[in-house]
Amino acid sequence: MVAIKITYQGDMHCQAVHIPSGTTLVTDAPADNLGKAESFSPTDLVATALGSCILTVMGIKAQAMDVDITGATVAVEKDMVANPRRIGRLAVTVTLPQRLAERQMQQLERAAFSCPVHKSMSPEVEMPIAFVWG
Repeated sequence: MVAIKITYQGDMHCQAVHIPSGTTLVTDAPADNLGKAESFSPTDLVATALGSCILTVMGIKAQAMDVDITGATVAVEKDMVANPRRIGRLAVTVTLPQRLAERQMQQLERAAFSCPVHKSMSPEVEMPIAFVWG
């Protein structure tokens, strides 16, 4: 279990503390929802969690395969929908620094889809993942 303490600081800002490490982050509501967009919104953090989770599980798999994917990047495009307001789509593009053997690329792509954040999302959220190799 990991504990996170979140405090509302007023004016649509929250501060979250990751209790085990003491690391903090601040959120703000988006500009189109009464915020000033001065930081990540809570739904931006969902997009961030998805992208960093995908890279992390790919990194774990790559290490087990003795493959270096250092420099890999993920871009996540978040689209909101209304009634109710929620995330409608998180389009992910994973860019890897080099082409690998076909089997290795398939294993790493499968790993991306096994990300716990991806598995935890509502099926109502579209989450296409595209891969760009080398």
